[in-house]
This record gives sequence, structure tokens and C-alpha cells, in this order.
Amino acid sequence: MLHSILRHGGTAGQHPAQERQAAREPDRPAGEAQAREHPVAVAGRQVVRYGLVVVIAWIGALKYSAYEAAAIHPLIANSPLMSWLYNILSVRALAATLGTLEIIAAVLIALRALSPRLSAVGSAMAILLFLGTLSFLFTTPGVTAGGGFPVLSVLPGQFLLKDLVLLGAALWTLGDSLGAIKPTARSGVPQQRQSSR
Repeated sequence: MLHSILRHGGTAGQHPAQERQAAREPDRPAGEAQAREHPVAVAGRQVVRYGLVVVIAWIGALKYSAYEAAAIHPLIANSPLMSWLYNILSVRALAATLGTLEIIAAVLIALRALSPRLSAVGSAMAILLFLGTLSFLFTTPGVTAGGGFPVLSVLPGQFLLKDLVLLGAALWTLGDSLGAIKPTARSGVPQQRQSSR
């Protein structure tokens, strides 16, 4: 058996399908691997980034309305982390402030092609906003329905839970933006790669 494995160029313990895959695909640099990425994955990345931008900006713009300010009031008023803000700002002013932060975050996330560093800042802002919203799951009365946890009410329970996915999207955009930032030397000049001799 060992003879047949060695004769076919495989290694002990390697599955035949892995051997065939290795034979078809020679070692390629990481850049080439990304170039071979499936078009659906590429489209998915764009939808995640710019879908997140649309959702955050839209929700942020709605915060300027009296309807949205009144809707988020019970969420914030029951939060030990944020309720104190109503001592400083009115219901409408706090909603508008949060809306402004959301719109700024959305614009910065959208700037990934021009400035990955600014996009990373926007993603970090979005992460903080979504963590704040998710904290309402634990502080807002009526999050669970009839039987208690894990049965969530439609409002506010299920409404708040969707931010878990948005948090994941913001974490991904943060990582993507950080990965696109070119390393710089302390002098601010991009570092040159060392050539192998």
C-alpha cells in the first residue's frame, strides 16, 4: 500500500481528492488566490459593505424625525449606560445626535476605496453604535414574549436582535479596512519591502 501511495506522488494520510487538487493547482501567491475568488463572493463583499452603509445612513436620517426619536426613547430611558444622556439632551436632540453619528459612520465606511484608514474609523464607530443597541436587549422591558427567554417579542426583541448581524458586518468592514492600510515607517514614508538576495 505504501508503494502505491508513493508511486502516485501522495503522502501517507492525504486523501486522494486532496492529491488531485494539489496536482491541479500549483502553489500560488496569496494575491493570485484572491484573484481567483468566486464572483459571488466579490459581489457579496460589496453588498455587505455598501448595504451596511445604506442601512446605517437610512436609520441615522430617520433619527431626525419625531417618530423615530419617540420610538428609541424607551430603549435609551431604560438603559443604565445611556439614560443619563437625557439629563443633558432632549429626546429629539439625543436622537439627532445619534443620527448624526450614524450618518458620519456610514460615510466613512463608504470611503474604503479612497481611505481605508477613515473607513476603519467609521467601522469602529458602527461597532460601538451596534454594541449600544444590542445592550438594550438586556435592559429594555418587553424584550421577551410570553414564555420568556429565548422567545423574543417582535418589538423590541426581534427588532434589536438584527443588530447582531449588522455588528458582524461592521466587524468585517473594520478588518477589511485595516488590512488595506499600507504600513508606514515612523517617518510617515511607506516602508519598502526587502528584496531577497
